[in-house]
Amino acid sequence: MATSQGGNSYRNARTSLKPHVKSKPSQQRRNSTGSVNGKEHAAAVPGRVRVAVRLRPRNAEESVADADFADCVELQPELKRLKLRKNNWDADTYEFDEVLTEFSSQKRVYEVVARPVVESVLDGYNGTIMAYGQTGTGKTYTLGRLGEEDNAARGIMVRAMEDILADVSLDTDSVSVSYLQLYMETIQDLLDPANDNITIVEDPKTGDVSLPGASLVDIRDKQSFVELLRLGEAHRFAANTKLNTESSRSHAILMVHVKRSVKGRDAALSSENGNHSHVVKSIKPPLVRKGKLVVVDLAGSERIDKSGSEGHTLEEAKSINLSLSALGKCINALAENSAHVPFRDSKLTRLLRDSFGGTARTSLVITIGPSPRHRGETASTIMFGQRKERSKYQKDYMESIKKLEEQFVMNQRKNEESHMKSSGEIPRVSAEELADLKKMLQKETHLRKAAEGEVNNLKNQVAELKKSEASGKSEILKLHNMLEDKEGQKEKLEGEIAILQSQLLQLNLQADETRRQLDRDGLEKEMGGLNSLTSQVKHQQQASGNGEKPSIAKLFEQVGLQKILSLLEAEDADVRIHAVKVVANLAAEETNQGKIVEAGGLTSLLNLLKSSHDETIHRVAAGAIANLAMNETNQELIMAQGGISLLSMTAANAEDPQTLRMVAGAIANLCGNDKLQTKLRSEGGIKALLGMVRCRHPDVHAQVARGIANFAKCESRASSQGTKSGRSFLIEDGALPWIVQNANNEAASVRRHIELALCHLAQHEINARDMISGGALWELVRISRDCSREDIKTLAHRTLVSSPTFQAEMRRLRVNY
Repeated sequence: MATSQGGNSYRNARTSLKPHVKSKPSQQRRNSTGSVNGKEHAAAVPGRVRVAVRLRPRNAEESVADADFADCVELQPELKRLKLRKNNWDADTYEFDEVLTEFSSQKRVYEVVARPVVESVLDGYNGTIMAYGQTGTGKTYTLGRLGEEDNAARGIMVRAMEDILADVSLDTDSVSVSYLQLYMETIQDLLDPANDNITIVEDPKTGDVSLPGASLVDIRDKQSFVELLRLGEAHRFAANTKLNTESSRSHAILMVHVKRSVKGRDAALSSENGNHSHVVKSIKPPLVRKGKLVVVDLAGSERIDKSGSEGHTLEEAKSINLSLSALGKCINALAENSAHVPFRDSKLTRLLRDSFGGTARTSLVITIGPSPRHRGETASTIMFGQRKERSKYQKDYMESIKKLEEQFVMNQRKNEESHMKSSGEIPRVSAEELADLKKMLQKETHLRKAAEGEVNNLKNQVAELKKSEASGKSEILKLHNMLEDKEGQKEKLEGEIAILQSQLLQLNLQADETRRQLDRDGLEKEMGGLNSLTSQVKHQQQASGNGEKPSIAKLFEQVGLQKILSLLEAEDADVRIHAVKVVANLAAEETNQGKIVEAGGLTSLLNLLKSSHDETIHRVAAGAIANLAMNETNQELIMAQGGISLLSMTAANAEDPQTLRMVAGAIANLCGNDKLQTKLRSEGGIKALLGMVRCRHPDVHAQVARGIANFAKCESRASSQGTKSGRSFLIEDGALPWIVQNANNEAASVRRHIELALCHLAQHEINARDMISGGALWELVRISRDCSREDIKTLAHRTLVSSPTFQAEMRRLRVNY
């Protein structure tokens, strides 16, 4: 039953007690951290933010686009360290409380990130669990996965509720939930969308935060909680950006309120005196403990230039980034023990005020991706959650021990004064009570020794770190000496490169002047020079992979890229093949692509597609063009030089699956450019993609499906922005039958792109009739129910629900949806 949160706020570990009753000192007591029976929490120092980092595995798109590049991060979970590569030979190292690899299970993530916070909430504290990271790195998967299809995939929200329900007694305790979103600095109720402007009320005396008017739903079992999450997620704002099909545009905030009643009596204490016994009963007053768990699925941080946000989506991105910046300032202020924490800079930090810092437990999991293309976003995410120095933690630990000791002494004095006031005389202490006090003192002594042992252990770890640092310096000195030794070798290599340059120049002049008179020995020298050049490039790439600083720029200066490109026009077919392989190897490195285009390499590659009849040259040249087509500026140059027509012609004449795969990959990259849609279609790009499906090879079909998905996504974006009207070009060019036929393809790489393309086509109402007559409606229904990708599944569901045409057809067919 839903109610409202009025002034029913609370403070951390607040209790309601009846008047004091004189009794024997209880063996069950609350220590200075607020736990019962001296229970210690794994959440570490109160008020400190515990940070874990989780790496998402490569997705299908990154597996294709970054196939030739190493991940930008390297994890060392046993050392709780992460290395972020600056380049191929240098990296920065960061430390975290936990480092979770791409193979870490959802259960493992919950155990190290969330369980300590949940346990503290059950003991009467407030706690916060947050997920931060670039859009598309797995925040919602980590927190909000329902796990209905795969129980092991349950996220933190569901697992936390399972632990809470297992620990409370619903006869005497209560668990209630609010589910909100913070959108454009406005708090909205996800369980009641009409309630879209909730205010924050702060108690000026206690600092408690409440939300009058927000829905508060009592939870009795896990299933009702899962249904509540599904309802709230359906109302959350999301948008389609270049970085994520379903990019969350709001911060989702789940608040779980736990109220627990603790009642009971201590065991009776009897003392014998002759034939009479005197019984003293110590009555424990009723204890009501209140705790609040806040789980925050932060909207994805993003760079505007990469996400492609425009208009209203751009304003959303600005609001998201401002609130995330305010949250970062609060975290930094808490970490530095600043006298002022800027909670009032945003509604997000105001909302978290009583569950953030102080005695509250806070865990932050930052999610990152492995793609080197997004290294800047990954670095920003890591800096947001970077762990402070170990010496600071040791200082905090010692201060906590000191506070515990002082609190213990104060509690003893208060108890003694209370007994004296209530009795009016100095109380007698029996031998049994004295023995109990001695035991308690011994226990405290053991705890203190254990704490001192922990401090000594930390000191030893610091000493080990210093030794490790000294060893690292020694290793750096050795590496420096090795570099000096390499300088001599470098001079020799530069001499060899100069000789190679001279040989290439001589061969080029001989080819221009006496091409028909070349003897066999001259040809072998030319081939040998090219083989040597190819080996040089491959050696440089291997050196880059081994962490050595590459010298591609030096190679360009000494050999001359123009000389290499001139060999692409040589009459001898073997010379051209070797030359195009060299250019393709260079084009695989992003840093070389601009130089190749400036030197006319793109034009030469397109001319090879036009003039050459050799299948090998077509395959290698198309692969090089596909690499260059990953850049938006290069895409426009390719189209301006008739590249789509040449690629279409090559596809029509090719039979080799690998050649077709390279050509399809190049066209698929061009399909992702919003500005080229009309021209690409008019020059036969869509028909060229469809023509390549004659080859049954799954890799070719995967590239064709990727191109269609990219084209459909750009069309959907243009339609929503009002720059595109009328039916989809894909439907007009006859792509719909192949899309429907392969919507449930056995190959996951084909099926995922086709499912996404169908969802994008269905978002434009004018396409609905064609899709119904083509059988696409049934596939959309299947995707909305059975798709393994949660974001695509949700997109299909929303599209079906929002389309009047689809709704009318499903009612006509009596489809229960």
